[in-house]
Amino acid sequence: MIFTSFIKAIAQLPDSRFQSVLWRGIGVTIGLLVACYWGLLGLIDWLASEPITLPVVGEITWFGDLLGWGSLLLMLLLSVFLMIPVASAITSLFLDEVADAVEAKHFPALPPTPAIGFFEGLRDTVGFLGILIGANIAAFMLYLILPFAAVFIFYGMNGYLLGREYFQLAAMRREGREGAKALAKQHQGTIWAAGCLMALPLSLPLVNLFIPILGAATFTHLYHAISLRSDRASPSG
Repeated sequence: MIFTSFIKAIAQLPDSRFQSVLWRGIGVTIGLLVACYWGLLGLIDWLASEPITLPVVGEITWFGDLLGWGSLLLMLLLSVFLMIPVASAITSLFLDEVADAVEAKHFPALPPTPAIGFFEGLRDTVGFLGILIGANIAAFMLYLILPFAAVFIFYGMNGYLLGREYFQLAAMRREGREGAKALAKQHQGTIWAAGCLMALPLSLPLVNLFIPILGAATFTHLYHAISLRSDRASPSG
């Protein structure tokens, strides 16, 4: 179910309607990463504004240049962590458009969904970003205590959180908030596994630019597959 949904999302890449959302999503993703990088450079410039003097060595004037060059490498490293919240923000911004494109191609008989209000969507986005950032900050303590398990903690935790948000946003369009929560609770394992599938390529530079939009499409397919299975399994179905 998960891989089928992902393959269907990739197969829709040539679709002009899908590409429109994809390239805008990539543009916003790059913009957010560049903004983070500029902020990092500004911090480095502030830290290196005064020469550093060390015993014996004397005054060091090249420290700012070293940090400046090193910042690019640092930013590539940080992008592994930054792409998780960036993906969350991008998904929240573009999921409706992605889901509409997916449903127009694969589920044309479905009625249109009511638009989610801007402030309601913003509240969900900010709330989830807070949970995501807070969880990752707290996880650093576990990374220090259990360094051998850091990779599993990182992907397991972020896979769970991303899967929860992706599915909630996709399902809420047709099930409502409470219906989406109930459906997610019934299929926690599948949603967690799908979230991990999204979290893994978010760690790969350049590839990760495509994942927020592909993830939104994947979870739209996954929601419909789960919804269909639940309807068949229900006594009234």
